[in-house]
Amino acid sequence: MRMVVLNGAEVAGLLSMPACIDAMAQVLARLARGEVHQPLRLVFRPPGAAGLMAFMPAYAGGAEAAFAVKAIGIFPGNAARRMDTHQGAVGLFDGETGELRALLNAAAITAIRTAAVSAVATRVLARDDASDLALIGSGTQARTHLDALACVRSLRRVRVASRRAERAVRFAEDMAGRFSFSVEAVPTAADAVRGADLVVTVTDSAEPVVRREWVAPGTHLNVVGASVPDRREVDSATMAAARLFVDRRESTTHEAGDYLIPLHEGAIRPDHIQAELGEVLIGARPGRTSADEITLFKSLGLAVEDLAAARLAYERALELGVGTFVEF
Repeated sequence: MRMVVLNGAEVAGLLSMPACIDAMAQVLARLARGEVHQPLRLVFRPPGAAGLMAFMPAYAGGAEAAFAVKAIGIFPGNAARRMDTHQGAVGLFDGETGELRALLNAAAITAIRTAAVSAVATRVLARDDASDLALIGSGTQARTHLDALACVRSLRRVRVASRRAERAVRFAEDMAGRFSFSVEAVPTAADAVRGADLVVTVTDSAEPVVRREWVAPGTHLNVVGASVPDRREVDSATMAAARLFVDRRESTTHEAGDYLIPLHEGAIRPDHIQAELGEVLIGARPGRTSADEITLFKSLGLAVEDLAAARLAYERALELGVGTFVEF
């Protein structure tokens, strides 16, 4: 059996953001139609461990049937080491024989596909004229989200805020010259969000970094950073005021503190979820219905997204001869 190993740089080179955005739209539509399958991810957090491990399997049928499984570790302390907080691998398996076809760097897959999904949400939920972006967070996901949102909206201005101001300044300096629009570091999240019509939260904060009084009518938010029940990035008032869209209902009702905390407080009801993103993509549910409403996409990350990204990278690797090919 011959397989290919793709490191982080190789995955990043193979997964162009526009192609990944299209792949995410396609797989989320297939999920809504019941054509791809995944269980709820298993999260393992031993007492006293520095991080947690999540295990995420998925299956896609059809002419090119495939299984994939991502084993991903999340280690918050890595940020202080200037390392990615996400560490792990994605295995891509032949759907007919079970043979392992590829082993891919999971941090790169996660960074790119997560931002690509937010771009899909922005494309279908944000106002067409949305152009003022607030980025809360300045790490890897902030970088990929800036790339992704620039693919789907004509950005005019970007303001970035971070818990540590020097990181926001470094981010703005690193992005200078890469885009036609300005990227400015600001002191606080409030300074970034006020006046913005696009908001992206990509932090590891346990407490809200966005408050309702900062959010203007017509804003679209992509809420990405918190993925466990006891952490959130937006306050209950923001969640209550927004029309909520999710990647998967099952994941949201089990894992999303941004949803579960206001639900337990009584600020929202179980029917606050308007639709899964895939349902909007296939026309089964409406997306934005007025220019003034606030829309919020709660991203948790799905195994089917990893499968789609891994297959795209694998196919490109075969075309270009990229990666390390080994007998396994």
